[in-house]
Amino acid sequence: MRVKYKWLAVLLTLLLSTVSAGAVTADAAEASGRGPRVVDRADLLGDYEEEDLSAELDEISVRQQADLVVVTVDSLEGASAADYADDFYDNNGYGFGEERDGILFLISMEERDWYLSTSGYGITAFTDAGLEYLSEKFLPSLSDGDYAEAFHIFAEQCDDYLTQARAGTPYDADHIPTEPFSHVGALLIAVVVGFVTALIATGTMRLQLHSVGSEAGADGYMKKSGLRLTREHELFLYRSVTRTERPKPQKSSTPGSAGSSRTHTSSGRTHGGRGGKF
Repeated sequence: MRVKYKWLAVLLTLLLSTVSAGAVTADAAEASGRGPRVVDRADLLGDYEEEDLSAELDEISVRQQADLVVVTVDSLEGASAADYADDFYDNNGYGFGEERDGILFLISMEERDWYLSTSGYGITAFTDAGLEYLSEKFLPSLSDGDYAEAFHIFAEQCDDYLTQARAGTPYDADHIPTEPFSHVGALLIAVVVGFVTALIATGTMRLQLHSVGSEAGADGYMKKSGLRLTREHELFLYRSVTRTERPKPQKSSTPGSAGSSRTHTSSGRTHGGRGGKF
């Protein structure tokens, strides 16, 4: 019996330690002024989905040193999606470092708006072209109402984007991730299409030759009177031209831009971003 009580005491100690650690983490986050990384005011996620997403965003945010935040609301309260997202990010203490590095994903159910607001290093990591590609990845799930999957795709892609940016090659117009290409599948399709095309072509020619018989030699195809030219003239066939492309002038950077990201000022801070409907 003493052994059982001993193990029970150990288990209770571990449980209390876990609860205490969670409380300390929550207190530390509150003390830092940073809001929770999942704010589901529109109630789009179940309890377990929200917990899983929060854990995923927390892990990536701490490891990448850039806040990943998901916010859902019923209404934008008369503001634009961009202003609402920027203000929510700034007013709730999100962002790592002096530049407040991070990205916020806003969903408003009133007019089915979505917006991605970037800040600090997030503007560098998530270029305009990168944000466009990122939205193409999560929009199908978002439109289907699979919000948990859409937010998971967002988190997974953001992790990849930040890794690429820190390696010195952020995703941009000339460096967008490509879908895996199946060489075997393409080869099989090409073989099948070629075989069918050749079969149709040879079948058609064969039908046109039903009145032609085979010949043992070539005498039957030659005129008895021989070859006689009635007209002669020269025919120009082709010419070879070499062209050299004129170098294009280098584009200069414009005010209000960071890398390949257009920026704007909201709440007194600089933000990038992209949005639309779903």
